[in-house]
Amino acid sequence: MEKTHKIEISHRTIIFTVIFFILLNFLWMIRDLLFSLLIAFIIMSALKPAVIFLTEKKIPRTLASALVYLLFLGIFGYSLTFIIPPLIRESVQLLLTFPIMIEKLWPNLTNVFNLSSITNYLPNITSQIFNFAKNFFSNTVFGISTLFFGFYFLLEENFIRNLLIKFFEEEKTQTVVNIFNQIEKRMSNWFWGEITLMFVVGLLSFIGFSLVGIRYALPLAVLAGLLEIIPNLGPTIAAIPAVLIGLSQSYIMGLAGLAVAVLVQQLENNVIVPVIMKKATGLNPIFILVALIVGGRIGGVLGVILAIPATLILETLLIQASRKK
Repeated sequence: MEKTHKIEISHRTIIFTVIFFILLNFLWMIRDLLFSLLIAFIIMSALKPAVIFLTEKKIPRTLASALVYLLFLGIFGYSLTFIIPPLIRESVQLLLTFPIMIEKLWPNLTNVFNLSSITNYLPNITSQIFNFAKNFFSNTVFGISTLFFGFYFLLEENFIRNLLIKFFEEEKTQTVVNIFNQIEKRMSNWFWGEITLMFVVGLLSFIGFSLVGIRYALPLAVLAGLLEIIPNLGPTIAAIPAVLIGLSQSYIMGLAGLAVAVLVQQLENNVIVPVIMKKATGLNPIFILVALIVGGRIGGVLGVILAIPATLILETLLIQASRKK
């Protein structure tokens, strides 16, 4: 006679499972707040070394934090006002002439698609391109809260320690503080590494496209710089419009655009990334791709941007946890 095995599930397991799913649902509901806190934490990690430098020069921490934060916001705001107007102008012009370029490259394509109808949707496409930046600054609550959190994190010297010491012993508190210090260091390295990488790649792309005579060099260069935030895939995606625009001028221009993109990518892989990024990330390409897909599903463009730092935080926590075993 066959023996039957009964599977029993304890009440504690059921309660734990229910609480776990409720917690996941709650985190999903407040994901905008979590995004805001993560951005604030990254900003704090990036600016903290400058604040520490000023405090070592006998400048009060409040004044040092305010000076560094205002300088950061000023540079960021000025960069936007300097880049965005000509970028929008050239991008709109590019989108308006894009159907003509495609028709010139593939004349028979008009038999399949009505390319002229694309222009009817160009205003919407243009607004979608800059939708992220527009929403970020129009969402007052999100923007102000993120800036407030960032400044508060920067202002409080021992925020994590002062919070945890109320609930945990000194030894456990110090362990968590050490983990957060490691995370802060990786966030700072990632932030400044990415900013420098995006600027250098964008500048090299602009110089290269301008020298060979490809039109719309500025938006192409900005696109190449921005897509550097997507490791491995970003440079390849950025090369496609450059080659298409070059081909619309001539086949030689198309090859020149491809040559510039390949040259910049080779410099990036063999010189720029090793020098600038060093071991800022050190993530496996497969993990990066999975993180980008998951981040995009959860938070769209913002999720993709924050996917790598979130993965770095998770990796640091897992490494520290495995060392404690």
